[in-house]
Amino acid sequence: MQRSTVAGLIGLVLLAGACAPHPGADVPFLVTPPEVVDRMLKLARVGPADVVYDLGSGDGRLVIAAARDFQARGVGIEIDPTLVARSREYARRAGVEPRVTFVEQDLFQADLSAATVVTLYLTREVNLRLRPKLERELAPGTRVVSFNFDMGDWEPASMLRVDINGRTTPVYLWVVKPR
Repeated sequence: MQRSTVAGLIGLVLLAGACAPHPGADVPFLVTPPEVVDRMLKLARVGPADVVYDLGSGDGRLVIAAARDFQARGVGIEIDPTLVARSREYARRAGVEPRVTFVEQDLFQADLSAATVVTLYLTREVNLRLRPKLERELAPGTRVVSFNFDMGDWEPASMLRVDINGRTTPVYLWVVKPR
């Protein structure tokens, strides 16, 4: 086999591993594009008084951006210990370590009651499974923002479209209603 072919195959294996879900995960790690991170946080009107929870936080970029750019506090919930360690290192490098926490935990087991904003980049199926937990644990007025995937018959308070490489993708915002 030629050297370039071997290198290409190794690259594909590494790429597949980077996108494969951690055992026990319902969603593979997919990177939220930087322009979407900013739009999600602005759509939710994140500010210094907020506590932003990112469910399935991956490399921590949303939580770090909330702390760095909006002076919020943040909590990343991530099942993959490698991504949790990476997130903590990125937070240290960004100088926001005192304002953020990354927890290695299944998002369905996490206590979300302290959140004022919840961010999601999961799948529609996982969002739908998550709805009862959000309804049970989030206080009225909590904002929920999802990139690309809706919540079924939950009517969004707002929606915008983001152009990513020529493809228009939705970002949804819901506000938890009083019980």
